Amino acid sequence: MTEEQMLAGSKLNHAVAQELLYNKFSPKMLGVCYRFAKNRQDAEDMLQEGFMKVFAQLHQFRNEGNLGGWIRQVIVHTCINNLKKNKKFAETIDIIHAENIHTTADYIPSIIQAKQVVECIRMLPLGYRTVLNLFAIEGYSHKEIAILLEIEEGTSRSQYARAKKMLEELLIKRDILFKQKRKISLRSAISLL
Repeated sequence: MTEEQMLAGSKLNHAVAQELLYNKFSPKMLGVCYRFAKNRQDAEDMLQEGFMKVFAQLHQFRNEGNLGGWIRQVIVHTCINNLKKNKKFAETIDIIHAENIHTTADYIPSIIQAKQVVECIRMLPLGYRTVLNLFAIEGYSHKEIAILLEIEEGTSRSQYARAKKMLEELLIKRDILFKQKRKISLRSAISLL
């Protein structure tokens, strides 16, 4: 069944089409949820809730862009709403601005496994992890993040700077991040995700 057929069938609530659409996109979307969640069970719960919203809102998709991108946006918003609803994010927000935090220009070897980077990202405090995911991976601006998370724009910048610094330290500690002749930037390593 083509993506267009899955989409049309899913809009009509045909179970087979919905299952095929879910099976096509759920592995990648679970990875998105996993970056926001504390553990695999929470990620799976976010994924299920997200796909319930996808199927309920599928009539809003107008074929004007990539279906996978639209689903990803619904999933990301579901993850953020879940964190806000459970007040998990608010507890870790640090309002002090981190304007003086500077990161080093260390690098990641090109053979780095994305799994190792994700593991280190998941070790960050929830507030740091959430802003890092939204800014560096999902491509939101600090202004958009502030609106989405209901925080100050400066807080988003602070959380990102601190997350980046802490992630660097974790990657260095695990001998994943280091200087060498053939190198990829930390930003490039995150973009692998």
